[in-house]
Amino acid sequence: MNLRPVNAPDAPAAPTYHQAMEVSGASRILFISGQIPVAVDGGIPDNFADQSRLAWKNVIAQLAAAGMTLDNLVKVTIFLSDRKYIADYRSTRDEALGGRKVALTTIITGIFDEKWLLEIEAIAAA
Repeated sequence: MNLRPVNAPDAPAAPTYHQAMEVSGASRILFISGQIPVAVDGGIPDNFADQSRLAWKNVIAQLAAAGMTLDNLVKVTIFLSDRKYIADYRSTRDEALGGRKVALTTIITGIFDEKWLLEIEAIAAA
């Protein structure tokens, strides 16, 4: 499988992500439902950074269950409950991705459970 970043020169630059990702030669595509900041025991961290790390941990768990890693991510959509979390989210996202760049969208929206400060959905290919 090959992943090719696409960043059109006549569109705005995106310094921390790719504007598009082309996938070729993939035999499997994994669509990961929105992963929430809830632990297996039902616990929900109190602060944003810990919620973000837990949501990413849940994304990684879904990837692993399909025999994939973060290297297989193609597209990530982040739903934030409030704009005030953008800077903290960028920091925890960069921590989780470890320098990987994917196609990325961030949406500020109401979230299903008011205790959740974010939700992360993703698409991966292998």
